[in-house]
Amino acid sequence: MLEIFSFGDAGWGDEILQGLMITIQLAIVTLPVGLFLGFLVAFMSLSRLRALRYTGIGYTTIMRGLPEILTLFVVYNGVGILLNTLIQWWNPESGSINFSPFAAGVIALGMVFGAFAGEVIRGAFNSLDAGQAEAGRAIGMNQRQIFLRIQLPQLWRFALPGLGNLWINMLKDTALVSVIALDDLMRMTKVAVGVTKQPFTFYLAACLIYWALCLLSEVVLARMERRANRGVRRA
Repeated sequence: MLEIFSFGDAGWGDEILQGLMITIQLAIVTLPVGLFLGFLVAFMSLSRLRALRYTGIGYTTIMRGLPEILTLFVVYNGVGILLNTLIQWWNPESGSINFSPFAAGVIALGMVFGAFAGEVIRGAFNSLDAGQAEAGRAIGMNQRQIFLRIQLPQLWRFALPGLGNLWINMLKDTALVSVIALDDLMRMTKVAVGVTKQPFTFYLAACLIYWALCLLSEVVLARMERRANRGVRRA
């Protein structure tokens, strides 16, 4: 049994490890993209300008209502067609290019993560005490100083549990990129199953690996929450 997971030509350990590394890389690269979109969408939703507010609300409504795999297909095929169209318009003699499945996965998962993160951040921002911002203005702070020194630390503390749940969901959703030929953990597992005809063995191994990643994430998130809540008196 363990021989099929060995490294080298005799087993599938190399392929599974390679897929695991791509899965981790995809999740890590997607996280800052999703957080940036989340903050942007949250601030747009909280804007006093009606156009920005409706744009932010519309984005979260649409993205949260679409299946993640459909978003992935639209990004992978749509962006690829758009890039080739622009290239042909700019230089008709140039050939077509293939849109990277990794980039498509980052964009699609980042867009989904950003939509849900925007709602989490908006809720956290609404939980802040408005009197603290007024106190900051009273002592001469500008809006940037108020946000960085007063609001952002508390915003992070309120939003961290929700963002942690979104991270774990996104970590599992990376398995969707296997359908666009990215050699992540799920795709390499499918290849191993197709060759060895041992679906239970390899899918069980994949389950354990994803579970271990989520468990490690929960441990790290718990420590981050304890650090974010240091000095906060519990009721």
